[in-house]
Amino acid sequence: MTAERPAQPLSGLAQLRDEPVDHRFKGLPPDAEGLTVGELAAERRSLFTGGFTTPVLALSAESVEHNLVLLETYAERHGLAFAPHGKTSMSPQLFERQLAHGAWGITAAVPHQVRVYRAFGVARIFLANEVVDAAALRWIAAELDRDPGFRFLCYVDSVRGVELMDEALSAAGATRPVEVVVELAAGEGARTGARTEADCAAVADAVAAARTLRLTGVAGYEGEVPDADDEAVRDWLRRLTALAADFDRAGRFDGAEEIVISAGGSAWFDAVADVFAGIPDLTLPVLKLLRSGAYISHDDGHYREITPFNRVPEEGALQPAFRLWAQVVSRPSAGQAFVNAGKRDAAYDLDLPEAQVVRDARTGAVRPAAGIAVEKLSDQHGWLTTSPDAVLEVGDWVGMGLSHPCTSFDKWQLIPLVEADGTVTDLVRTYF
Repeated sequence: MTAERPAQPLSGLAQLRDEPVDHRFKGLPPDAEGLTVGELAAERRSLFTGGFTTPVLALSAESVEHNLVLLETYAERHGLAFAPHGKTSMSPQLFERQLAHGAWGITAAVPHQVRVYRAFGVARIFLANEVVDAAALRWIAAELDRDPGFRFLCYVDSVRGVELMDEALSAAGATRPVEVVVELAAGEGARTGARTEADCAAVADAVAAARTLRLTGVAGYEGEVPDADDEAVRDWLRRLTALAADFDRAGRFDGAEEIVISAGGSAWFDAVADVFAGIPDLTLPVLKLLRSGAYISHDDGHYREITPFNRVPEEGALQPAFRLWAQVVSRPSAGQAFVNAGKRDAAYDLDLPEAQVVRDARTGAVRPAAGIAVEKLSDQHGWLTTSPDAVLEVGDWVGMGLSHPCTSFDKWQLIPLVEADGTVTDLVRTYF
């Protein structure tokens, strides 16, 4: 099942184009000070000759579009709805494009992210966590009351959590019940979630007794299955779908308009698609909701290795969209060089950046980064090792691929969207 495309673009995006370009944003041209973001984008400057300073993170316009289309067609082919995890990019501009490419809504991890999404008009939000913060719940209740078109769902995984939610929402005078899904843990020792089916049933009983909550479905995150392999992930997914069927037979979804069954990170969505295809007919329509988020930019490290498209190449392939450009600022020996990008600029929590290309400072020609590797990062420097035949000198630009999109996006507030020839066509704002 896939959702209809939104009739209108997200609200609030126009104000992003009116934001002034200034010292707050790394890598932007100093001579653009005084322009707005929209005016700078309209100039279509070259990333390399248009005054951008290093280090600068770039997103490939072509790869982002390719990835958006690929997941849209994948979800349609497999009868899935999808709510991509917005914590990957925290970019309303990219949310709008995901929604335009068929996304049902956007997934959040914490209430602050919900507030960002709502500031830009996201109408459907799935919060993949239990919310027990009374202040956050007051705000959610008020937002639901303010906007009848806003749909919000979140996890519950404990009886105590349900009690806290009901107390806070009751005290807030909530008039619309908050839709909740029971989170089934991915296994003993995994992250959050009720550990057993009996625990899930106890949580569902608590929801039924809470005036301010409505049970809508079940969910979880298969990426936390201990010692995950294809068989273990599928076994857990079958437990999740069986839980939904058991709850349905017991009448636990009374009052709901549909049954939401949700899973799917960026490593096992092929297994999710296969198992969800076997969900039996239930008494209500079923929303099979995938939540993969990293696909929009993909990467040159962790997700390149674990993407399900490696297992199903006939379904297509994601393209890495990030490239971090840094400049060689020191070449102290034949075997070593330093660039001006480090931990403050590049994700390094999963893998170090990967040197891919060199743009020659003398000619502007781009060549493969043969014999060049990133050895380690300091705060503001990248340590490169170079082979005896590596061609590299001070002033050259080194283009590096990154691993882990989530920690790449959150180091940059304004990211140039760049076409293959180097033309900057837009600037992507993030809110971390």
